[in-house]
Amino acid sequence: MRKSTVWLLAIVMAFAFAGLLYLQVTYVTTILKSSSEQFSETVKRSLHQVSKNLELDETSKYLEDDINREESSYMYQDKSDSKSLSQVITQEQYQLQIRDSNGSTINQTVRRTQLLDNRKFEPFSSLSSSAKSSSSTNSIVNASRQLQDIVTTRYLYQRGLMHELLLNIMNTANLKPIEERVDFKKLDFYLRTEFLNNGLDIPYAFFVINKDGHTVFQSSDVQPNPADIVTQVLFPGDPPSKQNYLKVYFPTKSDYIAQSVTFLVPSAIFSLLLLVTFVFTIYIVFRQKKLSEMKNDFINNMTHELKTPVSTISLAAQMLKDSDITKSPDVFKHISGVINDETKRLGFLVEKVLQMSLFEKQRAALKLKEVDANDLIAGIANTFTLKVEKYGGSIDIDLQAEESSIYVDEMHVTNVLFNLLDNAVKYRRPETPLTLMARTSNEGGKLQISIEDNGIGIKKEYQKKVFDRFFRIPTGNVHDVKGFGLGLAYVRKIVEEHGGTIRAENGTGNIGTKFIITLPLIKS
Repeated sequence: MRKSTVWLLAIVMAFAFAGLLYLQVTYVTTILKSSSEQFSETVKRSLHQVSKNLELDETSKYLEDDINREESSYMYQDKSDSKSLSQVITQEQYQLQIRDSNGSTINQTVRRTQLLDNRKFEPFSSLSSSAKSSSSTNSIVNASRQLQDIVTTRYLYQRGLMHELLLNIMNTANLKPIEERVDFKKLDFYLRTEFLNNGLDIPYAFFVINKDGHTVFQSSDVQPNPADIVTQVLFPGDPPSKQNYLKVYFPTKSDYIAQSVTFLVPSAIFSLLLLVTFVFTIYIVFRQKKLSEMKNDFINNMTHELKTPVSTISLAAQMLKDSDITKSPDVFKHISGVINDETKRLGFLVEKVLQMSLFEKQRAALKLKEVDANDLIAGIANTFTLKVEKYGGSIDIDLQAEESSIYVDEMHVTNVLFNLLDNAVKYRRPETPLTLMARTSNEGGKLQISIEDNGIGIKKEYQKKVFDRFFRIPTGNVHDVKGFGLGLAYVRKIVEEHGGTIRAENGTGNIGTKFIITLPLIKS
């Protein structure tokens, strides 16, 4: 897969996820806004009804007080009128003569029910007598008309009373303090009832503010957020300068509104999982592409490296066929040395290929045995001395470990140390004599082996990456040093297979590189 294709796929997936995320955020925002508006509208409607109920209560109270006041001040003309005050209904009998179909006359008693007016009308005794006297002369139509006149007169009177009462309420009600006009317990009852009727079964706190802006009642000590307070005018009919206010605060308003989008929590979780999967997939694709490119580079480099010793050996073999060369011992010895060196080089390259195949297995096949680390390092240093001295350098050993017995595969551990020493030679400073130091010591009940050089060193940001397969420091690619990025990866794998650890750090005085290997002792 081409790199441009991978980037195109990543961009398309990122755009799709961003669009999905935008739609979800927009949807959630719309729902929350709608729920908040619906909540505010419900609260305002409930508070308006509460205010209306308080006005009705006040009007009823004024009407009751006015009726009681009128009854107590009524002046009666005689004692019979005072008795009529307790009467609600009076019945009058009318004797009617009705002629049936046979021509005979039937006397029938008709009772008339009328409402009393205990305030302004004349005593019903006179009305009753008048009705009785007229019942003998007038028909039932006249009696009905008289009843209608009485009801109409009473209606007009009651309407006048209501107008007088309304004027009284308008002129005197707002003069009383709000504490006398409102029963706060009843106000709390009205609030709770209206909220429940509108489906708001959540805690609330209310405050009554008088016309001077002072709080005259507070249902709780909660400190409200001014942005979440809903205000309603108590008794809207009062003059603006004398209006009182009811303020309601819902402490759990945010939680109540958030409940409307709880179903989106699973959607958010799935979106997060989708994002993690998307990022991980893109990371794996790029990593695999990078590894594929590194592997291709390795194969190309390996092919090129294999061709050189094979060509040299082939050429040397052809030269040996010449009889003149066999007659010259020096030339023959030189050609034999070339073949030997190129054979070793070819074997080293094959070893690199074998090292690469080692990574395809989960675990390496190790042949473990007891080895003395001090002796092993002394032998390796002695063998490597000639190569170091070839470049005008030196190698020293400092065997401080008192306990040095380890249980390892001697061949692989030897390759590990040779790789580290060989890297020190490859990445030396051309203008500075090479100095190598191999040390052993005991730290925390384990054996510690360190290989330190005074070469070009490794930048701190690359000190962990150098152990990755096919990785080569970018500046290293412009050097004349050949490599495949497998040596240190092989070192780390072998060390970890033996239950140890390896790390790289700057050398003494921030010069060169120091590799520290930690391996368990046999007694551990």
